[in-house]
Amino acid sequence: MNRKQSKLVFTSLLLMVMAMAGPLSARPESSPAIPPGIQLRVRIIDHLSSESAKSGAAFEGTLETAIVVHGRVLYPKGSDVSGRVTKVHRSGRLSDPGVLELVLTSVRSRERSSALATKVFLIKGASHTKSNVAKIGGGTAAGALIGGLAGGGKGAPIGAGVGAGAGTATAAATGKKPATVESEAVLTFVTITRRHK
Repeated sequence: MNRKQSKLVFTSLLLMVMAMAGPLSARPESSPAIPPGIQLRVRIIDHLSSESAKSGAAFEGTLETAIVVHGRVLYPKGSDVSGRVTKVHRSGRLSDPGVLELVLTSVRSRERSSALATKVFLIKGASHTKSNVAKIGGGTAAGALIGGLAGGGKGAPIGAGVGAGAGTATAAATGKKPATVESEAVLTFVTITRRHK
């Protein structure tokens, strides 16, 4: 192979490498990174309970509000969201309420998708005192779940009617209080920096 032929082969290889580099450089756009500190309001599709859920189980939801970073909409409202149950503790009696811990794992819209890392969302069934049992028996919203971000301070009620009804009457009678997320409940997760393995 003479010098001219070698140059042609080199040029052809260079053009092939440049052609392959184009799609690779476009990948970050199709899978934008979600920075830490972003609040994600998610409407949960699945019904979750500490009495039946298993650690590692997946759940699904949809974005209640768009993910906007630096004025740009990365994912619109209604985008599909996946999550995972990271911890389950079944309800015992009296002061041993059920516990669920949840995180989000991904968000997707059409051909675009991004991995997510979020703070743990802790959901704890209310401990039973005489006052709580009386209120639950009365059918008020006192049977609602108390949820909060792990390490993020005080919890917050999730939905006015979540946990009220026949289920809470049974819980009061048995002394148990499972942690429950009703379908359509809206939870707020906060993104954190992803840990690279």
